[in-house]
Order: sequence, then C-alpha cells, then structure tokens
Amino acid sequence: MEKAPALLALDRIDAALARIEAAASSNFGRDEDLRRRHDDLKQSVARSLAGLDQLLEGRG
Repeated sequence: MEKAPALLALDRIDAALARIEAAASSNFGRDEDLRRRHDDLKQSVARSLAGLDQLLEGRG
C-alpha cells in the first residue's frame, strides 16, 4: 500500500531531525548556546508535529 503524501513528508522530517540530532550532539560539549538553541528548536518542532497530528486526527 502506498503511503499518503503527508505521511511521506513526516517520515522525511523525522529523518532530517535524526540527522540534525546526530550532527549537533558532537558539538554540544563545546557550545552551550548551540545546545540551548537546539533544545528550543526541538521543542518548537515537537509542538508543530503535535499540531499536525491533531489536524490529521480530525480529518480521519
């Protein structure tokens, strides 16, 4: 069965976040500002994805 375009997009976002997390984790020990900004971005993305989940649930 073929995935819906929205699910494919979410898979791509998830993969990109994993790559960002891996790249950033090697620099966290040296740059506290980078860690803070990364954590802020991660929280913002999590809120956005939760909102998308709610929208998709309402359509289903």
